[in-house]
Amino acid sequence: MSEPVRWGVLSTARINQKVLDGAAGSDDLTVMAVASRSQAAAETYALEHAIERAHGSYDALLADGDVEAVYISLPNALHVEWSIRALQAGKHVLCEKPLSRHASEVERAFDVAERSDRLLMEAFMYRHNPQIKRLKTLVADGAIGRLRAVHASFGFHIGDAGDVRLSRELEGGSLLDVGCYCVSAARLLCGEPERVQAEQVIGGDGVDVAFAGVLRFPGEVLAHFDCGFVLDKTEELVVLGEEGNLRLADPWHCRAPGIELRRDGKAELIAVEAANSYRLQLENLSAAIRGCETPLLGRADALGQARAIEALYASAEEHRALAL
Repeated sequence: MSEPVRWGVLSTARINQKVLDGAAGSDDLTVMAVASRSQAAAETYALEHAIERAHGSYDALLADGDVEAVYISLPNALHVEWSIRALQAGKHVLCEKPLSRHASEVERAFDVAERSDRLLMEAFMYRHNPQIKRLKTLVADGAIGRLRAVHASFGFHIGDAGDVRLSRELEGGSLLDVGCYCVSAARLLCGEPERVQAEQVIGGDGVDVAFAGVLRFPGEVLAHFDCGFVLDKTEELVVLGEEGNLRLADPWHCRAPGIELRRDGKAELIAVEAANSYRLQLENLSAAIRGCETPLLGRADALGQARAIEALYASAEEHRALAL
């Protein structure tokens, strides 16, 4: 690209470190500004991370005319609100997942993006990694025969009762935090679900701390997943076909990529190049901003994701299967 895209970071959340590490390895973008709820906090963060500008409010960052794009890592309940504010301020937006648990809110945000002639992308970083792209190709090329089922898991234990992911007001919950990866992967491989059924365990101050769901897709394909904040650490993605299966032991963080193909009684490890998913995500949207690429994830994917999440929550709350 002719000129690196100038980024700002809205908040000083822990996840920012992974994004900043990814940005540091790229020539296509630069993180030039950060915003916090106080000037002192912003200045401290900027100094620690060698960021040029510190803004003492989110609005101040959006008013910075040199910032072209913003990464939003606020709590879930604030994602749509600040995405829309940023778009209306003329910024392109990469919003941390989930953009919203409500399909109508996702549509509203993308409507604003289109009216503002700006790009909006939901930040599912794993989708940009060579590992998941290789998996999709293997399935499409028939490596396991006809696709019949997907199983996904993502969970860990939260010991801090004050963790924002346990807050109902901030739209916490395990489905939105980690289960959304499982749903995203199932949709990537199987399409959009026709019917869902789910169960949840409530904890925190009223959020799901354990969640399990089954999704039925066109072509008689099933997916089931489990996630939670009360589990031993678990990360797995298994894709089952009539002639074999594919297993990913590190499907979401992609720190140790590799795909195991089991077929005809034999196991083969398919090597995948290591790559920083956060860097690839930032580079994709930066290239799209410069008109050199198309965003990997847009309105259709974000809307499909929100519809599935919304239906899963409704199923768990109403104790019945729901058609989409």
